[in-house]
Amino acid sequence: MGKARILSEAMPYIRRFAGALVVIKYGGSAMVDPDLQDSFAADVTLLSLVGLKPIIVHGGGPQISQAMTQAGIEPRWRNGLRVTDEETIKVVQGVLAGQVNPEIVKLLVGHGANAAGVTGVDGGLLTAEPRDPELGYVGRVTHLDPTLLDGMLERNIVPVIAPIARGADGNIYNLNADTAAGAIAAELQAQKLIYLTDVEGLYRDAADPSTVISRIKLSEMKELLPTLQGGMVPKIESSVAALDSGVRQAHILDGRLQHSLLLEIFTPEGIGTMLTHDDWEPIHVR
Repeated sequence: MGKARILSEAMPYIRRFAGALVVIKYGGSAMVDPDLQDSFAADVTLLSLVGLKPIIVHGGGPQISQAMTQAGIEPRWRNGLRVTDEETIKVVQGVLAGQVNPEIVKLLVGHGANAAGVTGVDGGLLTAEPRDPELGYVGRVTHLDPTLLDGMLERNIVPVIAPIARGADGNIYNLNADTAAGAIAAELQAQKLIYLTDVEGLYRDAADPSTVISRIKLSEMKELLPTLQGGMVPKIESSVAALDSGVRQAHILDGRLQHSLLLEIFTPEGIGTMLTHDDWEPIHVR
């Protein structure tokens, strides 16, 4: 009976989000813990099977740092972003496109998803410009051509995107995966933009986990944004920009919790932090 009740509660959400685009930034512990990897792959597979259209944008910071160390390149950081010189961008491209991306696709396919890997370079998907001369080949997205993704989604393929892009100057640029996911969600007018993190959600007081915010309106988030620090900043900045561009909801989820995607999307309680437009109204489950 308990399982039947769960399925009954999920039905309004499955109906509401059928056909909806959901952009998911995949990173943190969910990428390295085998149990969490399986949970993530199962969630994405189920989302696609019940009619949603998930798009995965992945990180790969630890793998890049490990590969740099093995190559004798010392990782350097500035304001939380990896300084990316000519040697480093070759490592970044090789790790993201040649190692991490295929592993995620293999994981998803192994759980029954129809998934395929691409990079922001493929099909002119993402175009970038230098973000800061002192960061080298670190870029920000300036243009997105949805042709490649549209074709994949029409064939019910789950795109798995490595966050690199070509610049107008012909160079390859390393993208922050959080901001890349936000840009993709905004351009495609996704229903949801989801970030998997290693915290329970957005804290009103970063030093106090008991202050996690369950739901926050866009206008409130804009007021809170200047007080944020660290790795949460690009997630919230991208979420705010995405909602300003028409995305309906953004979510900050604890990727350390198994099946966090399903709990957030298909249950009335949800988990983590949901950022909504000021006029958002909840689904009334009957």
